[in-house]
Order: sequence, then structure tokens, then C-alpha cells
Amino acid sequence: MLAAQPIDHLVADPDTDTELKRKLTLANQARRFAENRLALPTGDAYTDYSELGRPWVVVNLVAVPEFSLTPHQWCYPVLGCQAYRGYFNLDGARTEQRQFQELGYDTFIGGVTAYSTLGWFDDPLHSGFTSLSDDRMVALIFHELAHRVLYIDEDTAFNESFATAVELEGLRLWLEKRGEGKQFEAAVQRQAQRNQTLAMVEKTSRELEALYQRKGELTRDAMRQQKEQLFAELVSEYNRRAMHWEEPGPLGKQLESLNNANIALFRQYNQYVPGFRQLLKEQDYRFDDFFDRVMALSEQDEEQRVQILEQLSQRFDEYL
Repeated sequence: MLAAQPIDHLVADPDTDTELKRKLTLANQARRFAENRLALPTGDAYTDYSELGRPWVVVNLVAVPEFSLTPHQWCYPVLGCQAYRGYFNLDGARTEQRQFQELGYDTFIGGVTAYSTLGWFDDPLHSGFTSLSDDRMVALIFHELAHRVLYIDEDTAFNESFATAVELEGLRLWLEKRGEGKQFEAAVQRQAQRNQTLAMVEKTSRELEALYQRKGELTRDAMRQQKEQLFAELVSEYNRRAMHWEEPGPLGKQLESLNNANIALFRQYNQYVPGFRQLLKEQDYRFDDFFDRVMALSEQDEEQRVQILEQLSQRFDEYL
């Protein structure tokens, strides 16, 4: 943040790299679209630019017990509890990862391209954004700005699914407005891949949850064997479908293995996306009304929130 420079100055500077200048100009346009069409609270976010010198801001560690799909929670001042922990230093993440692995946890470390300080600070645009393709950069801007609208303590899946829904619908409207058919088609294909992957992951998750409920009936070795078989089937099915995708899918181009932490993280960002998208659709894509409805939903207890979102999901039909 301290190293950031005003984007307007960089765009006006003749010494700024031509491609970076184009990306910054596009980001400015996306920011105005987010404020005017998507009713997102931009404030002074993304008015400055910072060069990171690496493709990620932080790396996140996710840790899940061997026979569970409920991630370990880390709790922080102000923010409450989250199902991941971020590190600026990869070695620090790996050190804590080993500690969890010694306790039998499934773990995953992944690079985080962007973040939101939830409106506490004016987050800068950075090279993690500008290194992405145009549509992915714009979508990420929408996603992170959505976190400034709403954040619920201790409900990562709600927060991330909401932001992902805003990202997807915002990108659709953005590309439609600009008449960018080629990029829109690519976004359509990525969404189809995401939907197929979510369906596969949810099916396996239901089977794993049924297995994990049998802790008292089966030996640990028997449970471990069945768990490995379920994940092997998921990896095989994903790879079979991914062979026909033009772009890498949401879990990568080809998988070698998966564990509880991988799918727990994927579900957090996607589990309730269909429900949120249906809620937005029912508001006729008036984002300010949608945000009011989501605010009201956030005030319900967790069981009620889940029930309402699942009912909305059942009504949702993909139109992309």
C-alpha cells in the first residue's frame, strides 16, 4: 500500500509500459461500472497501483481433519473466524502445514491473487490483477469490491459465495455492455466448467459425509480406504471432463490427487453461488435491492441462511 502510485498519474506518464497503461485504463472503467451499474461501494479502492514482484499477495493454508469436511477455523481481531490462514511468507505456511499434517489433517496451500480489507483501507490495484486476462481481472475487481458490501464473521462459505455471485453476474453485464462476444463466450465456457465441477464435488462431498458419519462403525483403515477410493473416482471424472475443456478447469488442467482441504476450499467459494444468483435474478438484477435482501438474509441464524439459499439454488437455472 505504501509503495502504490496513483493510477491516473501512471496512465498519464509517457514512460509507463503501454500494456500496463491499457490494463490500468481498463481497471478504471471496470471500477466506474462497478459503482454505477453494480451499486458496489468503491470508495477510493483501486485508484492506486502497486507492483508486487510476484503473482500472489499471500498464500492461504486450509486444514481439514482426516474424516471431516469442516475446515479448521482461525480467529482474528475484528474479522472474526475464517476457514483459512494467510501468510506473506511461503515457508511460514509450510511450517504450520507440517504441524497439521502431523495431527492427521488434510491440508492445502494456494496462492491468493487478491484480497479485500472490507473497506477499512483503500485497497490498491496491483500486479496480481494486471497479470490476468482482461475479463478475469475485471471479474476479480468485482469480487473483491463485493466484500465491502457485506462480511459475516465465521461464515466463509456465505461471504465467498456471495462475492463469487456478484463477480459472475457483474462480468456478464460488463461483457454484454461492451459487446465483447469472444470474451463472453470464454466466460460462458468457464462457468460451464465451474458448474460441472461443483456438481461433481457436491456428489463426492455427500458420499464423504455419509462415510465420515460411520466413524464408530468402521475401522480407521477401512474408512481411509473408502475415502481414497471416492477421491480417486472424483479425480478420474474431473480429468475425463477436463480433457475436452479448452481452458484449465477450476481445479486445474489435470489432477493427480485431491483431499478434504481441496474440496472444502472449492465449496467455500461456490457452495451457495446458485442461490445468490437466483436471489439477484428475482430482484431483476437491481443490485441495490439484491444487497438489501442479502443483508436481511445475513441477519438470520446460520441454519436459516443455509435453508433459504438451498431453496433458492433449487430454483436456479443456468442461462449463460
